[in-house]
Amino acid sequence: MRRHVMMTLLDTEQSYVDALRTLTQGYMKPLKHPENSPLCDPSLVDEMFYQIPEILEHHEQFLEQVLDCVNQWHDKQTIGHVLIQSFSKEILANIYSAYIDNFMNAKDAVRIAKEAKPAFLKFLEQSMRENKEKQALGDLMIKPVQRIPRYELLVKDLLKHTPEDHPDYLFLLEAQKNIKRLAERINKGRRSAEELEKETRVMQEIEAHIEGVEHVRDILNPQRKFLRQEMVVESKTVGGKKDRSLFLFSDLLICTTLKRKSGSLRRSSMSLYSAASVIDTSSKYKFLWKLPIEDVEVVKGSNQATNRENIQKTISRLDEDLSTLGQISKLSETLSFPHQSLDDVIKDLMASVHRELAEKQSLAFSMTLLPTKLELTTASAETTFIFEFSSPDARSNFEQAFEEAKKKLAMNKDQWDPEFLKAIPIMKTRSGMQFSCASPSHSCPENTYEVWVCNSDGYVGQVCLLNIRDEPTVEACIAVCSARIICIAAVPGLKSRERVGHSTPSAPSNPTPSTQPQLHICISGSSLELSEPPVVPAAELVPFDSDDTDDEDSPSPSSTLQSQASHSTISSTFGNDEAVVSKDIATETTSSEEEQEFPVPNSFGAPRLSADSPVDGRAMRRSSRGSFTRASLEDLLSIDPEAYQSSVWLGTEDGCIHVYQSSDNIRNRKNSMKMQHSASILCILYFDNKVFVSLANGEVIVYQREAGSFWDAQSSQTLCLGSPSGPVTKMVPVAGKLWCGCQNRVLIVNTSSLTQEHSFQVGQDSGRCVTSMVSYGKGVWIALQGSAHVRLYHASSYESLTEVDVAPAVHKMLAGSDAIIRQHKAACLRITALLACKDLLWIGTSAGVVLTLAIPPVSSSTGPGTLRAPLLPMGSAHGHTGHVRFLTCIELPEGFDVNFPPTSESVNSESSSGGLQRRDSARRRASTLLPVKSNLLVISGGDGYEDFRLTNSSETVGRDDSTNHLLLWRV
Repeated sequence: MRRHVMMTLLDTEQSYVDALRTLTQGYMKPLKHPENSPLCDPSLVDEMFYQIPEILEHHEQFLEQVLDCVNQWHDKQTIGHVLIQSFSKEILANIYSAYIDNFMNAKDAVRIAKEAKPAFLKFLEQSMRENKEKQALGDLMIKPVQRIPRYELLVKDLLKHTPEDHPDYLFLLEAQKNIKRLAERINKGRRSAEELEKETRVMQEIEAHIEGVEHVRDILNPQRKFLRQEMVVESKTVGGKKDRSLFLFSDLLICTTLKRKSGSLRRSSMSLYSAASVIDTSSKYKFLWKLPIEDVEVVKGSNQATNRENIQKTISRLDEDLSTLGQISKLSETLSFPHQSLDDVIKDLMASVHRELAEKQSLAFSMTLLPTKLELTTASAETTFIFEFSSPDARSNFEQAFEEAKKKLAMNKDQWDPEFLKAIPIMKTRSGMQFSCASPSHSCPENTYEVWVCNSDGYVGQVCLLNIRDEPTVEACIAVCSARIICIAAVPGLKSRERVGHSTPSAPSNPTPSTQPQLHICISGSSLELSEPPVVPAAELVPFDSDDTDDEDSPSPSSTLQSQASHSTISSTFGNDEAVVSKDIATETTSSEEEQEFPVPNSFGAPRLSADSPVDGRAMRRSSRGSFTRASLEDLLSIDPEAYQSSVWLGTEDGCIHVYQSSDNIRNRKNSMKMQHSASILCILYFDNKVFVSLANGEVIVYQREAGSFWDAQSSQTLCLGSPSGPVTKMVPVAGKLWCGCQNRVLIVNTSSLTQEHSFQVGQDSGRCVTSMVSYGKGVWIALQGSAHVRLYHASSYESLTEVDVAPAVHKMLAGSDAIIRQHKAACLRITALLACKDLLWIGTSAGVVLTLAIPPVSSSTGPGTLRAPLLPMGSAHGHTGHVRFLTCIELPEGFDVNFPPTSESVNSESSSGGLQRRDSARRRASTLLPVKSNLLVISGGDGYEDFRLTNSSETVGRDDSTNHLLLWRV
């Protein structure tokens, strides 16, 4: 029986491969032939047969393996291992998911081609007659959608006829799990794609039928869902009753005028799930107003009673006024003196009271609020609307949908809290420049904060300085090397408590000029002057641990290294020999041969010392690179003065590390240190007072401070954790250990003993390496090369807790894009960057979409399947046209003011947008100077800038595609 099931598998697989070959050889290739180009537009051909060649290639290989098993069949023959190998590959899941996501577009492409060219229809008929099975194009296209579930049935039959002690039994169990997982993922993707397609068409239909709604900029917001339409009558105090139509969305309420076409039937209530056509197309609509539903309240209970009571009191007072005026009128008649003017005044006054009374009585009648009436008011209570529905059920259903939408919106607000601030273009000084990595700098002038952004074109490595002093601006773009910059690391300087082996006395409270004779000592060309002990700095530079995932917080310090390491050569230089000077680069890049002088900062912005600065009672030392330090003789003899300065390290593709100590330093292209290694620098990480450098040859070099003074390359250690074919690609500190991503494995290294303690596997495909990894709390998030999935692992038990597919969220954000663009981005969708901060996981993708995910709490007892709600990523309306190249963040001190003057575009966006942003956020942005309470700025760098709320017809679409952009959010 096992052989019989195997023959069934072979026959069905052969038939499936034949169908795929017919699609490619009988339809796709002839249509792509130049002589048949008039039959069908080439872009439609690509859409029809999207992913078919990739599916065919995979199944041809699988068919060959199945055939080998059948030809070599014996009682102990196994097939399970072949099934595992074929159906556990993530690339297969991605191919099928992409095909199914595009399936509706492919069918539309066939329909459009048939309608456009009768010759195309004839071609289809002829091709169907010529293929062996006489199958139509539509019948062949549906086969990949139906195929995967059939493998489940075949494996189930094999298990039924396989004894438990058979060598194939365990393989088949594992294969069954893999195929079931694949089928579930594909089915989930198919449902998501169908739902997304339906929602997109709904929004397009609404936009097409409501006059004036196209001016509402974000009606096609990817986050928005249409919920229902209601035909109502608005009761107005002036003008009587008016026909209206209400369109309720997940975050917005739109009201339109309503004019029914002659002979049309009235459809009072429609929703997305209860009507064939989601809106009443038999009527004409004109946009009237819109309100975010978070700013609208249903007036209920005591509020209604209070309003009615107040109106009744007003009516009673008006009645009394009329009675009084009647009495006055009668009294005036008894006057003998002419009183015509008095009668006119009384008459006018009575007419005014009558008008006011009529309005209040009409309003009171409206507010009796029969079961068909609903009162809505704005949050500020400035405006009230009263609508009458066609039936009590219609009113009740609308109110229920409205309240549920408000609750869901409030929950989603908690997930998407970041406030988008600005998009900053970085003009290219050379064509082909792309961002690679970024990091905040610790050494900045007073009251300024900088982010160093690296971009390269393969020939030149460039650093752009983003200054966040007031309004964030890019101040300089400086060419620093002749190779691509792969990683960047900000490294804190040595803190005073880390001065190993020395006790540093504090300065006297009332220092006086020294009267002791000075002792002049000359050591290696550095002059020392003996004086009083130094003053201990009041503020210490504390190591900064960023959560950036593209460079993985790699920090490293700068100090004088005048020795050679076993695996690298170190050279100290005043200027960068490899810097490429371009006349297109900003003036800050001009080279300088003068030596830079650096002080030891005791706070940001400490004054710079010069050779002839007064010696105020302390010893002073000038380093070999021109830096001056004042301290005790004992400290100066033992501590490198530059060890106290934080630095930035740049790792390049040609194996060089360039170290800079400040932005002034890099502006003059004077790196403090240059270290040449034998292989490309993949990652740099500062952790546990050590610097870990990962090389492309599989080695990890570990540098340590010698006696707390400087980074000693001579005593560095080399860890052989990987290989040239599988180096360590990412490093991140987790719970006191170092996690190293090596191929699809994570190695756990003890940073004290520098030994590997544990390892575990991520995914089944060894061909995919770890490309992004961040830790937050007791969880670690990991993404593999070419994958659209991010996995959460426990920091202590190393168990896989959950897996999140970002594809549905990305596809939703791309719903307004052209089908070709959507198709291309879906085909190569992968996670390109991760960042964890403020209980949010930020996810950058190759599609340019930036997502956030609320990080679930992970405790020591958390295990697989214990996380409650499903994790759903939320997309930002602002992203990149191309890849997200990096994500980083910078923390600003409390009270630090950032100036973000609103642009005309952002003002228009806020004024016309129902918005996913809170209104109080919009009000805050109206202020020119914003006092910051939450001090974290998240920055994404990528290719181009795109507002996903805009449709393809917008004039601004595509305008910034070729310009690198930095996008800033406040968390």
